[in-house]
Amino acid sequence: MAGELVRYEVDDHVAVITLDDPATRNALGDELLDQLLELLDHAARSDDVRVVVLTSSHEKVFSSGGNLKAFADDRPTIEKYAGLDRFPRIYQKLAQLGKPVICAANGDVLAGAFGLALACDLVIAKDSVRFGCPEINVGAFPFMISALIYRNVPRMKANELMMVGDLITAEHARELGVVNAVVPAESFDGVVRDWAQKIAGKSPLLMKLGKDAVEATRDLALGEALNVLQAQLALAFTTEDLREGVRAFQEKRAPVWRMR
Repeated sequence: MAGELVRYEVDDHVAVITLDDPATRNALGDELLDQLLELLDHAARSDDVRVVVLTSSHEKVFSSGGNLKAFADDRPTIEKYAGLDRFPRIYQKLAQLGKPVICAANGDVLAGAFGLALACDLVIAKDSVRFGCPEINVGAFPFMISALIYRNVPRMKANELMMVGDLITAEHARELGVVNAVVPAESFDGVVRDWAQKIAGKSPLLMKLGKDAVEATRDLALGEALNVLQAQLALAFTTEDLREGVRAFQEKRAPVWRMR
């Protein structure tokens, strides 16, 4: 299954979604984002998919971010405004997918694509990759992704990224806590595959319950969050998968997940 600008393939419970518009350095234009949304919906509905890996076919750039040509064209402002809903829909879709999403950053992650990475659950980066918000250098500002940056990056560093516009290394991003692992190019594909397979081996049902709980409570006050999480834990107690996981641990065998 594939679109013209985004590829999709599933192997051993892992859906790999590949941005594939090298002519624009995978600019996040309307057509690419529509195809990405459609494929994320497909992954969410597929019982065979337990983990999603988001990556790029470009040798040096994961994505250059929003399509600058579209920003500066002569379309009516109301038409441009209506089209901008694709960005929050993508970010919310990643959060609400019910399945872990790994951003496999095999090239530079720029502008709106930085928001795409921050909306994923895990980020693995090649050691040569850079991250950042260079929009300000061309007279724009990272409006849509500022909410994601402020939720993931310390305030002063967030301001620096958005207002100065310099890029940071993958190692610096790891130190800021927005990258989980920095990997040499020769090991990258293997590490991504290992992480994806390790996660795919967990209970898909409990993973969904857990990810949904995190999404529902991360912006709540502590007391409200604990009330929701108590209910989710009680729900988890009713599942066969939780009991199977405990039995398998006690019996020193691999669990057999039944998704119920």
